[in-house]
Amino acid sequence: MFNYHITAVLIGCFLDACFGDPLFLWHPVCGIGNLISWLEKKLRSVFPKDETGERQAGVCLVLLVLLAAGGFSFGLLSVSYSLSPIAGLAVESIMCYQMMAWHSLRKESMKVYRAFLKQDTEEARQAVSMIVGRDTKNLTDMGITKATVETVAENTSDGVIAPLIFMTLFGGTGVFLYKAVNTMDSMVGYKNDRYLWFGRCAAKLDDLVNFVPARLSAFFMLAAGYLCQLFYGGKYNGRNGLRIFKRDRFNHKSPNSAQTESACAGILQIELAGNAWYFGTLYEKPVIGDPVRAVEYEDILRANRLMTVTYILALIPVGILLFITF
Repeated sequence: MFNYHITAVLIGCFLDACFGDPLFLWHPVCGIGNLISWLEKKLRSVFPKDETGERQAGVCLVLLVLLAAGGFSFGLLSVSYSLSPIAGLAVESIMCYQMMAWHSLRKESMKVYRAFLKQDTEEARQAVSMIVGRDTKNLTDMGITKATVETVAENTSDGVIAPLIFMTLFGGTGVFLYKAVNTMDSMVGYKNDRYLWFGRCAAKLDDLVNFVPARLSAFFMLAAGYLCQLFYGGKYNGRNGLRIFKRDRFNHKSPNSAQTESACAGILQIELAGNAWYFGTLYEKPVIGDPVRAVEYEDILRANRLMTVTYILALIPVGILLFITF
């Protein structure tokens, strides 16, 4: 049965590379997001509106969402594989396909790049606002570029390598559970007045499940940095990537977010992160990397190339597993 899971992973990755997220197809993450929003309203109306009550409500949210995501995916796969191995493989392939984000991340970030090619800052600002959580209305061209590169770097782990790891090890159910955790963190894992206690459980669980994937993602990205330097030239610097990774990989409140971001900043020889505005509030954040050279919009293309090579390197062990299991 394991060889069917691995085959489904590779088929899902192939479908994502070819088609991305088709608009006509319902996406499970949307369903998970709707469930989180509905449960938040219900739980807030039941539990006391103090620190203890909000913590308890947040724990209930996590348990209920995981139960729903895990139960739905496990049940769907069990029924499918009980009908026939081919039916199970088809369903699991679609599940893996929908949970992989390489195509959409590249597509959306390259919209910013193409806007800069047309020298249209407003279009670039609008495009970057669709993929980042920070305020974008006052960003300069350099700020827009940095925000885009940071998103590509961070989501190389969250949206590409981590889902690949979970679907490889635990199949469709594993990646559904991972995406449920990831979606909860993105919706309620904020340290603001509304979510400081309610979202604490979701945020800590996201840190836990991403701990190993973030570091493996950085490992693959560092290897990709050397390959990009070899094939694409001096704008990439693998050795500098390793140096900055060692120095700056914890320059973020999250224990995981700066892992790939520091590797990317070092490889591209630019400075990322620093202070940013979120929901009208300025958050002071340390910088990542050194300004060996100025950030330029071509770095969006370079970051996407780095992400793609990182992804290819991560797929190699999956292919080896498939070869071994057949």
